[in-house]
Amino acid sequence: MNITILALEGCFDTGLTSVLDALSTANELARVMGIKTAGYEVSVVGMRGEVRTAQGLRVPVTPYRQGTQPDWVIVPALGSKMAEMLVPALDRPDVRDGVAALRDWAAGGANLAAACIGTFVLAESGLLDGGEATTTWWLTPLFRQRYPRVRLDAQRMIIPSGKMLTAGAGFSHVDLALWLIRQGNPELASLVARYLIVDTRPSQGTYMIPAHLAHADPLIERFDHWVRDHLDEPLTLEAAAAALATSKRTLTRRMRDTIGKTPISYIQDLRIERAAHLLKTSDHSVERIAGMVGYADGGTLRTLLRRRLGRGVRELRR
Repeated sequence: MNITILALEGCFDTGLTSVLDALSTANELARVMGIKTAGYEVSVVGMRGEVRTAQGLRVPVTPYRQGTQPDWVIVPALGSKMAEMLVPALDRPDVRDGVAALRDWAAGGANLAAACIGTFVLAESGLLDGGEATTTWWLTPLFRQRYPRVRLDAQRMIIPSGKMLTAGAGFSHVDLALWLIRQGNPELASLVARYLIVDTRPSQGTYMIPAHLAHADPLIERFDHWVRDHLDEPLTLEAAAAALATSKRTLTRRMRDTIGKTPISYIQDLRIERAAHLLKTSDHSVERIAGMVGYADGGTLRTLLRRRLGRGVRELRR
């Protein structure tokens, strides 16, 4: 498999190197263990003669040349982690040139992949429009605002959609590389994961901080505070709208447009977040914690913890 990694100025060091290390480990293990695989021929391409990472390290790159046609192109994250830094970074000349290169590669039949903030670079090309994608969880409000034609599901860690592949935040670069390896040889992917000690992370939901997402909209931020103050009570959409002096329709629309959730789903997120915290930091019984976060009984809480976090009470307390 011929893989090109597009390294843009100020790229996220761990994102770039984790993809390189995972693919080179796959090649080495296949050779040592005698696993039959075509292997991975990897090149790092840049839009300029020299690229520096976010931490200032120099990356040897091959200058982009139109007409080259890899099987896959991977876009690691930029080091601009917050919206106020990312938006101007996306307008840099080298990033615009990188976006044009992605369109050329796609027109030639290449598959395109991006992780974390690299998904914004891929979305800038318009190639994600109409398809499903994920992105780094804390920038989902900006992603939804900037790319409304992309069907975003930030809960998921990896989303293949046609010839596009997107991955979530930070270390999901490793998940992306393992997904590519798995397409050629599942046994080899499992071996690489064991050697690198990578656990399965099917969802970003466990890592999301609802309060961070709520700051994107003043109404949602007030809703967040109100819910936290009344978490042990029966909560309805009608009561929330009345307390915030808005309509149910407006609250639902603002929640959907900003963070892609319904108000009821967000309330459940906060209840699960509080319950998980109490399980880790207190010796209260499951029944008592259930009541403290607004659930009728411990059985309901146990079911929701397993469904939403993929872990049970014992695992959280351990």
